[in-house]
Amino acid sequence: MTTSELTIPRSVRKERRPRGRMGAGKQLHAGPVTYVVLTVFALVSLAPLVWTAIAASRTDRRLAQTPPPLWFGANLFKNLQTAWDQAGLGTAMFNSVIVAGTITVSTVLFSTLAGFAFAKLRFRFSSLLLLLTIGTMMIPPQLAVVPLYLWMSDLGWSNQLQTVILPSLVTAFGTFFMRQYLVQALPTELIEAARVDGASSIRVVWHVVFPAARPAMAVLGLLTFVFAWNDFLWPIIALNQQNPTVQVALNSLGTGYVPDQAVIMAGALLGTLPLLVAFLLFGKQIVGGIMQGAIKG
Repeated sequence: MTTSELTIPRSVRKERRPRGRMGAGKQLHAGPVTYVVLTVFALVSLAPLVWTAIAASRTDRRLAQTPPPLWFGANLFKNLQTAWDQAGLGTAMFNSVIVAGTITVSTVLFSTLAGFAFAKLRFRFSSLLLLLTIGTMMIPPQLAVVPLYLWMSDLGWSNQLQTVILPSLVTAFGTFFMRQYLVQALPTELIEAARVDGASSIRVVWHVVFPAARPAMAVLGLLTFVFAWNDFLWPIIALNQQNPTVQVALNSLGTGYVPDQAVIMAGALLGTLPLLVAFLLFGKQIVGGIMQGAIKG
């Protein structure tokens, strides 16, 4: 015990220490208004999904009546089975998993590498190339449909999954997103220290860049998977009903003289379930990674 501690009464010393610890570990608590607002937003966000499930459990005749049903019926599993059989969702689900999974992995990988190059490496015309990359985001995707279809036809890939996968292996948005994140999250000194230790470019990327970019890679991966799973314009042009993705297969449910709205809603519910499962499984890790990156930053 030092001389300064001897001159301070024990009661004062006990008061000082808890104050510092409580200040450092103090947690912020939201008020009742915040919980009310969050509850309202959650209910509004869940309303379309709940209505889809309610409509999928009813008959087409009941959906045409007024007022519309506000609670679940007894035909949910029957309509789900009908939609599954009519649309051939078994093959479509398998194809969508392949397409969305491949696009997600390639986009995250290539976008991280390109974003790292634009953020931390110095090479000729880097600013011009970045400007061109961002400029491609301003071009409507509908303008590329005709030349892209002609290109895929020349390759002999009509009605094949690689026709949908190849144009989306990397995106300008993913490159720009990762570049903006790595500019702040990856210190240049850390890369230089790895170079001094004799690390090659591959080891720098694997042991330095990827760990630093992990939170942003998780967010980009989730966004890319959702976009690839829900993509409809290009798959409906490039594929047919014999080899469809989920969205192309669901399009067949709306055909006919009088489409069955309950079956269409059941098919939409089946097409949405994999996205919900993916978010439930990986949402906590993604949010935790974002918070970890924010605390480190």
